[in-house]
This record gives sequence, C-alpha cells and structure tokens, in this order.
Amino acid sequence: MKHSDFITSAYGVQIPKIIYGTAWKKDRTAALVEQAIKAGFRGIDTACQPRHYHEPGVGEGLAACLGQGLSRSDIYLQTKFTPLNGQDPQQVPYDPKVGLSEQVAQSFDTSLRNLKTTYLDCLILHSPIADEHQQLEVWRAMEAIFKAGGAKQLGISNCYNAERLALIYQKADIKPAVLQNRFYADTRYDRKIRDFCREHQVLYQGFWTLTANPGVLQHKLVQKLAIQYQRSPAQVFFRFLTQIGIIPLTGTTSATHMRDDLAIFEFALTPDECAAIDDLL
Repeated sequence: MKHSDFITSAYGVQIPKIIYGTAWKKDRTAALVEQAIKAGFRGIDTACQPRHYHEPGVGEGLAACLGQGLSRSDIYLQTKFTPLNGQDPQQVPYDPKVGLSEQVAQSFDTSLRNLKTTYLDCLILHSPIADEHQQLEVWRAMEAIFKAGGAKQLGISNCYNAERLALIYQKADIKPAVLQNRFYADTRYDRKIRDFCREHQVLYQGFWTLTANPGVLQHKLVQKLAIQYQRSPAQVFFRFLTQIGIIPLTGTTSATHMRDDLAIFEFALTPDECAAIDDLL
C-alpha cells in the first residue's frame, strides 16, 4: 500500500484505508493473515474472543511475514477487549472472577502473547457496557494501558446509539480514535453517528459492508459504474466508502478478492458519483 492509502488518526497513528478482518477464520486464520499481508494488506483487525476469532493464528500469520522485508511498525494491528457477556463461557481468555479492570489487563496480556507483539496500534472495546459505572471502569483500565504505552490509541465497536457514543466520549480522558460498526440499512448507515465521528475526529470503520448490502451492489447505478471503470461492483462500493471517509473491513478468503480489494486505490469516483451512491443508502 502506498502512503496515500493511509489516513492519520487524531493520535497520529497511520491507519490503512482498508483493513483485513479475521473473524470466523478459525484454523485457517494464520494462513489467511499471511496471505493477506503478502498480498499487500497493512492493517489487521482481530479480538481476544475465542468464540469468533483465533487470535493466536493472527500472531502466527503476522510472525511468518515479519523479517521478510517487513517489520512490526509496517503493520497496523488492532484487537478488542470483549466483555464477559460476549465470551463463550467455556473459553474466556481472562479470569471471569476478577474485577473489570483486571479483566481488561489480563485480556490485553493475552492479546500481546497471542499476537507476539509488545504493543497494539489500537485497543478497542468490543461493545459498550450497559451499566455506566462499569463502562467507565473498563474505559479507565484501557486508558491505563494507553498511558503505559501498550496501545497507541483506543476505540469502541458495536455502538449504534449516538447519545451513548457522545456520553462515552465526554467521560473519556483518552478519547476514542476509532469507532467500528456494522455498516448496513438497519441502522440507517449510522448517519448520526458518522456526523458525530466527523465532528470529533473519530475514524469510522465499517464491517459487514458487502454481505449486508446486496441491494446496493446489484443496483443499476453501481453496476453501470463498475462497467465504466472496468471494476467489480464490490470495488466500486469499497472505493466509494474510502472516498467518504469510511475505512472498510474485508474478510475475504479469496486471493483474487484480496488483490481486488487493494486495487480500489487505482481509480477514483467523481464527487457526483459518490453523491449518487450515497443517495442509494
């Protein structure tokens, strides 16, 4: 990826404009992460949540690529602290009996071991916590990791309520630099939340972008642009997202689609074309 294919966060962290997502890859994780990095991906998303992610596999895939002309600083690596209600009770990656702050600390230590790294480029809270006091305790524990140099920035995911996000932002000493949400019609594409993010220098990452939007990909406008630019509808949609300031995650397992996803920076849609696609949403 070229320098122009990155965006700088409020904390000065360089984030690729498209990120490789590792959910649901199970025992294929290591091979797919290695394949993605060799294809040119420089951003990897995972979570310390064995139910949906094989975090040690991400570490293995990453380790296989380092030293072959690549160093750790070339890779943007983000993982998540997943609260207890999001974990499989049979495989919690921290002691469920300890307090929340200690759960965050243990989860972080587990992630560093799994990922074979000494720091994270971003530590994300996997989902907001209903109880406000508990939410603040968890965020303070994440802030302690940031202040100790363990994570270069913090983020939150699966937060679909603009007021909730504003409250978290307001109470935080270290403001979230990243918000990662499912990008789909059920939430009206997070328009209010994206407005908040723009105003407060929070970078919006979208996942489930292709799977959740078959109607957009099949729309005659997107199909027409695909023919015009000699690209696939998926490439047109991903390019549109990057041009309106959204960082898409892609979880493809296909080497061809990996190359296609990285090739979106080889062309650009006009402002009018972006506006027309935006109208479809």
